[in-house]
Amino acid sequence: MKSLKQRGCKALCCSSCRRLSVSSTEEAESSSASDRFPSVSSVAHAMVQERLDQLIRERRMEERQRRQQSRVRERERTKFVVMVAMEKRSYDPREDFRESMMEMITANRIKEAKDLRSLLNYYISMNSNEYHSLILELFHEVCTNLFLSCKCHW
Repeated sequence: MKSLKQRGCKALCCSSCRRLSVSSTEEAESSSASDRFPSVSSVAHAMVQERLDQLIRERRMEERQRRQQSRVRERERTKFVVMVAMEKRSYDPREDFRESMMEMITANRIKEAKDLRSLLNYYISMNSNEYHSLILELFHEVCTNLFLSCKCHW
C-alpha cells in the first residue's frame, strides 16, 4: 500500500522550455536501471508528455481561432459609409434634404441609433446654421416614416 502512494505522478512545469512535464517518484529511484532498459514508467511518462503537448497545442489553436473569429465579428459590425458633400443651390431645400436623407439611410441600410446619430451630425456639420432646424425636423420625419413603413425590409 505504501509503495502505491510513493509511485504517484507529479505535474511540473519546466521553466527552461515552457512546457509541462510529468515525473514519477519511482523514476527518480530507478534512474540508473531506466538508462539501460526502457521501463514501463518511462514509456508512460513519454505518452503522458506527448498528450500534454498535444493539449497545449490544441488550446493555443483554439485561442487563435477565437481571436480570429472575434476580429471577423468586429469587422462585420464596422460600417464604412462614404459621404461626399456637394455645394448645391436649391429651390426646395426641404425636398432635397428629405431625398438625400432617405437615400443615405436606405442605401447604407442604416438602422442602428449610433449610425443614425452620426448621419444627423454629418448633415448638421456640413450645412449652415440657417438649415439646422429644418434638418432636425426632416430627419425626425424621415426616420419615423422609414422605420414605421419599412421595418420588415431590414
